[in-house]
Amino acid sequence: MNPLKISVRDAGTGPVWEITGALDYTTAPELCDQLTALTLRPGERLVLDLAGMDFCDSSGITALITAHNHTHAAQADLALAAVPPNTVRVLHMVGLDQVIPLYPDTDAATRP
Repeated sequence: MNPLKISVRDAGTGPVWEITGALDYTTAPELCDQLTALTLRPGERLVLDLAGMDFCDSSGITALITAHNHTHAAQADLALAAVPPNTVRVLHMVGLDQVIPLYPDTDAATRP
């Protein structure tokens, strides 16, 4: 598994974070720490581009829930883009696909 890497860029709708590597019990706290430091304005959308994520365990799913809670508290939105099929299956099983919008790619997720 590859170590977690988070690349940040801005889009018209808000920040886009490209997540690559493993989102697991060793790396999820890093994502959560960066999330708590993120200031979002009401109406913005944080997009997590997961195209490069090669593994996600339950700690990674918890980090995605933390992202949802953080954006919700800021009156902002969260969107997941290019979610790997195995992770989509887990999100569906736990019902998070009904709470967090999933998009095929970052372009679709950043359309106003």
